[in-house]
Amino acid sequence: MDTTELTITNRDGVVTDLTAEVRRFCAERGDGLVHVFVPHATAGLALMEVGAHSDRDLVDALGWLLPRDDRYRHRHGSPGHGADHLLPALVAPSLSVPVLGGQPQLGTWQSVVLVDTNVDNPRRTVRLSFLAG
Repeated sequence: MDTTELTITNRDGVVTDLTAEVRRFCAERGDGLVHVFVPHATAGLALMEVGAHSDRDLVDALGWLLPRDDRYRHRHGSPGHGADHLLPALVAPSLSVPVLGGQPQLGTWQSVVLVDTNVDNPRRTVRLSFLAG
C-alpha cells in the first residue's frame, strides 16, 4: 500500500478542495482504491460540488446545525469550539474512492474536500493511501 501525507495550512475558509492533490497521488498507480483520512478530532472529509457555491451552502448548514455559542460542555478554545468536536459525527473523517487507470472515479461535479470549522488550528494533516486492486 502506498501512502503519503498532505499538510494543509492557511486554509481559506471551512471547505478546502483536495481533488487536485488526490488526482496527483493516484496518477500512474493503476486500478484500486484511494483512501483519504484526516486524523483530527475537529475535521471531516466529503465528496461534494464546489463550483456552484455548494461549499458556502454547507458552511451555512453547519452553522444552523452546530451554532457557534456557549451551549457546549466542551468549552476550551474559541467561542463555540465544542461544535468543532461534533463535526466529525456529521462529516466523516475518512472516505474511499475507486481508482481506474490512475484516475479517481469521481462524478462529474464531485470534489474531495476537507471540512474544518476549527479556527484555532490552521494546520491539518490529510493521509492518502492507495490500495492496488
